[in-house]
Amino acid sequence: MTARWIRAALAGVAALGLALTGCGGADDEPSAGTGGTVTVFAAASLTESFTKLGKDYEATHPGTRLVFNFAGSAALATQITQGAPADVFAAASPATMKTVTDAGEAAGTPAVLVRNQLVIAVPKGNPDRVVGLADLARPGVKVALCAEQVPCGAAAKTALAAAGVRLAPATLEQDVKGALAKVKLGEVDAALVYRTDVRAAAELDAVEFPESARAVNDYPIVVLKHAGNPDGARGFVDHVRSAAGLAALTAAGFQAPPKQ
Repeated sequence: MTARWIRAALAGVAALGLALTGCGGADDEPSAGTGGTVTVFAAASLTESFTKLGKDYEATHPGTRLVFNFAGSAALATQITQGAPADVFAAASPATMKTVTDAGEAAGTPAVLVRNQLVIAVPKGNPDRVVGLADLARPGVKVALCAEQVPCGAAAKTALAAAGVRLAPATLEQDVKGALAKVKLGEVDAALVYRTDVRAAAELDAVEFPESARAVNDYPIVVLKHAGNPDGARGFVDHVRSAAGLAALTAAGFQAPPKQ
């Protein structure tokens, strides 16, 4: 029996052992994109759309559970860079996504999922007859804005500068839902928020204004480097980026992303 024959036999035994191990794992492990919990950190303006898309994904992927953390993108980016466990990050601006990619927390290059544009949210019927940004500077009109470090706040700053309008906001909120809530509660007369947020609020009206075209926000999405469930994360990202996912997002008022 030659040494060469012995080595070949041992290699065959090792290969058989690996094959048997692989077969055993197939019964225990979920297939790619299915099974387990997928934790998604997403911009507050994605709340309604991602909640629906998450339910759709769970229905078609038995054993998978989506857990969402919706908040201002800047706060979410900080949480991720400080070690908060998450599988997917969907931000409301490239700038907040850059915080995560610069920290080496992204697994791959983020892709633009959708775009969003600002409107002026006012109570149903528009009692103050707001028709543009200049009306927000009228005496007695109370306005809610997002803080500048939040994507909707940065976009508002750009739009107001384009219109040459200076505001003294009654409140600065940490996410778009906070600004929207102030109008719903009657604490302010108007707020600069995303078109999608007003569409989801039956008690409010949206006033379009031309300067919003100067402050369109891209929404990048990425699987995170330290994802506990990378297969599930990739599966959900593929789901929201699919034709059906894009149809649901555009129906909610988002704009299709630029061709990449």
